Amino acid sequence: MAKPFKGVINLDVRDSTPDWDAFLADRAPEGAPNVLVVLYDDTGCAAWSPYGGRIQMPTMDRLAASGLTYSQWHTTALCSPTRSTFLTGRNHHSNGFASISESSTGFPGYSSHIPPENATMAHILRDAGWSTFWVGKNHNVPIDAWTMGSSKKEWPLAQGYDRFYGFIGGETNNWYPSLAEDNHYIEQPYLPEDGYHLSKDLADKALEFIRDSKQTEPDKPWYLWFCPGANHAPHHAPQEYIDKYKGAFDDGYEAYREWVLPRMIEKGILPPGTELTPMNPMPDGTFTPMDAVRPWAELSAEERAMFCRMAEVYAGFSEYTDAQVGRIVDYLEVSGQLENTIVFYCADNGASGEGSPNGSVNEGKIFGGYPDDLEQNLTMVDKLGTPDAYNHYPTGWAMAFSTPYRMFKRYTYQGGICDPLVIHWPAGIAARGEVREQYHHSTDIVPTIYDVCGVTMPDVYNGAKQNPLAGVSMRYSFDDAAAPTRKQTQYYEMFGSRGLWHEGWKAVTVHGPGNGRSHFEDDVWQLFHTDEDRSEAHDLAEQHPEKVEQLKALWMQEAKANNVLPLNDLQILGNPKDFETFIKMEFHLPVPPSGQYTYYPGTSEIPERSAANVHGVSYKALAEVELTPDTEGVIFAHGSRFGGHALYVQDHQLHYTYNFLGIPPENRISAPLPSSGKHIVGIDFAKERVGDHREAIGPLRLYVDDEKVAEEEIRTVLGHFSLCGEGLCIGYDSGDQVTTSYPHRFEFTGGTIEKVVFDVADDAYVDVESHLAAAMARD
Repeated sequence: MAKPFKGVINLDVRDSTPDWDAFLADRAPEGAPNVLVVLYDDTGCAAWSPYGGRIQMPTMDRLAASGLTYSQWHTTALCSPTRSTFLTGRNHHSNGFASISESSTGFPGYSSHIPPENATMAHILRDAGWSTFWVGKNHNVPIDAWTMGSSKKEWPLAQGYDRFYGFIGGETNNWYPSLAEDNHYIEQPYLPEDGYHLSKDLADKALEFIRDSKQTEPDKPWYLWFCPGANHAPHHAPQEYIDKYKGAFDDGYEAYREWVLPRMIEKGILPPGTELTPMNPMPDGTFTPMDAVRPWAELSAEERAMFCRMAEVYAGFSEYTDAQVGRIVDYLEVSGQLENTIVFYCADNGASGEGSPNGSVNEGKIFGGYPDDLEQNLTMVDKLGTPDAYNHYPTGWAMAFSTPYRMFKRYTYQGGICDPLVIHWPAGIAARGEVREQYHHSTDIVPTIYDVCGVTMPDVYNGAKQNPLAGVSMRYSFDDAAAPTRKQTQYYEMFGSRGLWHEGWKAVTVHGPGNGRSHFEDDVWQLFHTDEDRSEAHDLAEQHPEKVEQLKALWMQEAKANNVLPLNDLQILGNPKDFETFIKMEFHLPVPPSGQYTYYPGTSEIPERSAANVHGVSYKALAEVELTPDTEGVIFAHGSRFGGHALYVQDHQLHYTYNFLGIPPENRISAPLPSSGKHIVGIDFAKERVGDHREAIGPLRLYVDDEKVAEEEIRTVLGHFSLCGEGLCIGYDSGDQVTTSYPHRFEFTGGTIEKVVFDVADDAYVDVESHLAAAMARD
């Protein structure tokens, strides 16, 4: 809102008085702190050293030793929803983020569009005098706005951030990331062989933003939201960090639980007497086989070795990223800013169970419905964590790193929602190295920041009457360990599973596949007295049915107030009609009447969800080109070595490579390059049958003009090519290349590409289940 002009305006400037205050930005209150929020992904409470875990986090340990560690801080159980609460201070359904952006449907709580009534904290802090920066993972841009042609009103800059650098989707390759800066996509600044890793790059950019701000406005505070790719898959780390954990997890995930629980109790994270919950503690009819945990004793020696290495890589990834956060903290200390910077160091949901019971060297297989092959995986043990793998640990480690709780990410038990949080602010917190047990939630972060910054959420912002903040400030707990919890109630909902915590009691119901269709009214509710039973080990529903009914009624009240309805379980049920219903509700790019999509060189990468869909369908891709004897390079490329396809010219040959989930050998079909001049070159895949794992199988024909020059049977995937967001490129191959037979990027030179046309008219459909499974992998 513009400030009133208080000067004097007359005919002659000599008789007039200026008023610069009417135009200059507001200044932050005297002594206001900087704000640093470090938000990891996919991390259970039992993983990190400040909570008793084996993964060493020196920077977090340092902050915990001179700050506060919260033992009952909670999230929404999934990344985009939790991150939306950090954006606005409102509940995730109120923000339109019931789930991840990719699974949006056309209902207020599920649209992935934050309403204007929920103004972002970045807007409020920037208007109050803070510089605002967002570095790292986004995953809160609506799915319909990922393309360069879309509106940017819900990209970070329009959400109140002065600068953004990171990735838009839910995950990315840490060696070859899909990057965006401010409002456009960019290439990574250098390659892994030159020392590149995403965590390092993000820390470099964060330091750049802060330094740029401080060298011109030294007295202006800043707010930085730092969101590394860690600890989301793919788990990638420098070899020296992986090797630090060699043998650290050889006792297995069940033994880890027994080992870590006493350490958590000793550190004060859990009260004495806290019990372990059982493996696979799911009520009848709700269990999801992909979330099962295989007993360690039943694994072969080879499987144990593979699973241990996967945990070692995960640990190295986490510690390496902590070291990059340490570079930021070190700079703040040297520059005299750490004393008055409030730091929130936390994670967005529990440990990830998306690795399946067997783990994977390429998680794209899991979400493409294609099984991992143990024999092949064992050949990759030494490559886990490197650019040659796209690995994810098995569900057993998700269970272990969520000790002592039931389940993990995506579930409304503690294993999905209880997360680590350390707060450090020497200038504002007198206590040092203490644990706080008050019950809190991610919606409480924004009110806490407003409180310590001396900023008030306005009743009206940008013409929209604001919804009240959903949380409470945690500041009351900073210097009073015994202060009663000021949080009274918090609801939970994820994929139809529900929970409600109220004054020390929690009701939970897990809504699962059942027999292919499940009715919400038939779900069985469990009851836990969390003040006495922190791990939710003992279901008291039969002893206190009246309490169950009270909490169920309170859940419904919260649901109606926060746009939770209608409950959406279409993502998890196996009924094909449910998937058909879901596809009608979700956002998708309509197939043109012609079935054709036309693309041109010299353009940005097209995100996969907005590109022509060639998954599990018949398709053609034809390029109008002008060739010379010196022509080489990529005509089009989509995906990476872990799944993708490319048409390119190399060594005077026209090649088409289809990389099926990174499984060797690649499908490659080639023919001599035609004579110089204008030609139409391309491919035609005709799906003739479906394989045992829903892969499409049929002949792939390579064409030059009207002549078929080669033919070979191939198989194609039904899920996404690239979970890390590598889209369709014309005239080059961005990020990790589709095939290592050509060099990075491999731009088209020595000729001209006029256009490339993809045609799916003969088979314009989507395999909804695989399409959705791949989308859900990005959470």
